Amino acid sequence: MPAFITNDFLLQNDTAKTLYNNYAKGLPIIDYHCHIPVKDIANDTQFKNLTHIWLYGDHYKWRAMRTAGVDEKYITGRATDWEKFLEWAKVVPKTLGNPLYHWTHLELLRYFGIDELLNEKSAERVWKQCNELLAKPEFSARGIIKKMNVEVVCTTDDPVDNLEYHQQLAEDASFDVKVLPAFRPDKALGIGNPGEYQKWLDKLSDASGLSVKSYEDLLAALKQRHDFFHEQGCRLSDHGMETVYAEEYTEGEINDIFSKVLNGKSVDAQQQRKFNSAVLYEMGKMDHAKGWVQQYHLGAIRNNNSRMYRTLGPDTGFDSMGDFDQSRALSKFLDRLDTNDQLTKTILYNVNPVHNALFATMIGNFQDGSVPGKMQFGSAWWFLDQKDGIEAQLRTLANMGLLSHFVGMLTDSRSFLSYPRHEYFRRVLCNMIGEDIEKGLIPADMELVGSMISDICHNNAEEYFDF
Repeated sequence: MPAFITNDFLLQNDTAKTLYNNYAKGLPIIDYHCHIPVKDIANDTQFKNLTHIWLYGDHYKWRAMRTAGVDEKYITGRATDWEKFLEWAKVVPKTLGNPLYHWTHLELLRYFGIDELLNEKSAERVWKQCNELLAKPEFSARGIIKKMNVEVVCTTDDPVDNLEYHQQLAEDASFDVKVLPAFRPDKALGIGNPGEYQKWLDKLSDASGLSVKSYEDLLAALKQRHDFFHEQGCRLSDHGMETVYAEEYTEGEINDIFSKVLNGKSVDAQQQRKFNSAVLYEMGKMDHAKGWVQQYHLGAIRNNNSRMYRTLGPDTGFDSMGDFDQSRALSKFLDRLDTNDQLTKTILYNVNPVHNALFATMIGNFQDGSVPGKMQFGSAWWFLDQKDGIEAQLRTLANMGLLSHFVGMLTDSRSFLSYPRHEYFRRVLCNMIGEDIEKGLIPADMELVGSMISDICHNNAEEYFDF
């Protein structure tokens, strides 16, 4: 049968093909937010087999397998890697209509040159061919990054991380891709579980060299880690929350709340919100002082299945879109920073599409002319990073802001095989703009429109982030 992923994949008109091939296709990748393990890059890991690189940790695939009735043994359990891959291959034909079907075949083609459909019948051939290639030096972690024309990788790192692998990479002249940390202080807000929070504070004390015995100590320790991350090339922070926090509070209240937590006492929901509001505000001030970009991933409700959370832990495929009131707290938080001229460059990611217009209009309230596109409505995230979700985010941003200043796509992935998501995004973008040109909604000026495509796919990110 004909190949599925052709040169014109997702490009449904001649103008889209021209835009993609002339202005998007060859551009390098700036992957400014992901979750790939930096240890694998530093050690230049050679992956054992296709399951090792493709299925380990991929909760997108795990959710699909569970939905298809696959026993957990073949997902996160004790089955062999071949058995797990075979079960995934059986599920792939059932993912028609899901972006996993597109991603799976795009990845097989771009990395391994395989253009046949994956299913139970082709599984063994695909397994053997991919594993033979993965054994070659050019298919190591670094080799894959170079193969996919990646310029910058920004990982996601806890403030207590010693960043030893980032330091190792920075000193290695043989690898010229920038691999930089991003500051993710979510655990600093975790006072809802005093026992676990104290364990994290102990790690923070060790990492910073400061004994954390008061709220003032906490901020000092976080500032020390913030400074350390900056020295290692970090230029971004990131926060994953249901909503931002912007409660009114006094310094005395925050000191009392922190003292209670240090003494192992529980605090109520309102006290948690006040404390988180204070810490989040201080983090925003630190980011502004160093000229960092702050990112907020908002709206997910996590770890819904308590039984599986106890068994497997977080980030294993049991999260979903939440339905939270985003507008008032988000407005108040951004205004609180802006009032004191301490609002740095900011990217807001929304996981619930009902809030697309809210986020796209909220960023317009705090654009100040100091930086083009200072406030960003981030790319379609998580459950939305598929064709429909990407188009909806792009359309909303174009209608209510300036699409021309958008900083584009990222993988947000734990897999080294996810870089074709940038290609996927670029094809969707070019097809959408191409359709508008052919409908007469945008002028058929290839130089004008093509430069915007190149900016969104690469140039804007290069200018926006201080790498």
